[in-house]
Amino acid sequence: MNKRLVIWVVLTFVLTACTAVDDGDVIATVNGSDVTAKEFDAYLAFKRIKVRDDKHRKVLLNQYLEREALSRVIENKLDEKSRLLVDAELADFRKQMIVNRYFERFLNDAVTEQKVQNYYASNGERYSDTKVHVAHILFRLKKGMSEAERKAKLTIAMEAYSKLNAGEVFAKVADDYSEDRISAKKGGDLGWLKEGAIEAGFSTKIFGMKQGEISEPFETSFGYHIVTVLDEPKTVTRSFESVKGDIRYQLRQEVKQAEIDSLGSAIEIRMKQ
Repeated sequence: MNKRLVIWVVLTFVLTACTAVDDGDVIATVNGSDVTAKEFDAYLAFKRIKVRDDKHRKVLLNQYLEREALSRVIENKLDEKSRLLVDAELADFRKQMIVNRYFERFLNDAVTEQKVQNYYASNGERYSDTKVHVAHILFRLKKGMSEAERKAKLTIAMEAYSKLNAGEVFAKVADDYSEDRISAKKGGDLGWLKEGAIEAGFSTKIFGMKQGEISEPFETSFGYHIVTVLDEPKTVTRSFESVKGDIRYQLRQEVKQAEIDSLGSAIEIRMKQ
């Protein structure tokens, strides 16, 4: 009988009674060192392994103990440099896991669903946007254009504006003249624009207009625009469900930083000269 088979036979015998022992009871020994049910259960939890039944648990424990035994045998064969590297990696991993586990529980307790809801209720204005539905016709201005070239652009813009005043449909004029070809294909429609999310001059202009009004050509950093308001401004409030993830993330970051600052006040580090 080879060594691997001996291991499986011995472990199977030990495991037959594993469901009857307490969490802290010894369920096996590896090279004279005890392995408890609590240690094995912690391993399963760490790996997020769901045990289907006793038979499955026995298989998992056999695998766990075989790897434990193998690592202990190999550890004695490592040279000093390799052992130091392993120790350094384990120490770093342990530190990271200590921090992660602490904050995982701390943040779950500190940032509850109720606190997220309270923040949303107290800061409703942050989740309300004023939007206006507009269309435009753009005549692009490029850097380095001469004054004559700029005047020529404005002349074309005024020509388009005259056609609009004469009753021509905005969508057709946009398709004929606009150099923003993406919106021109949709009659100049830019969709609903949020106040403050676009260039200040453009925003001020469109949010001061009435539905159906058509502006004279005006200049922004993009060029000359003719704008019409398709639907007047309205305020849209995002639902709690749509923003609760963002709120939870924000609160967790704030609480975490505050706790780090608090923990840091108890830390003293002295560098030797």
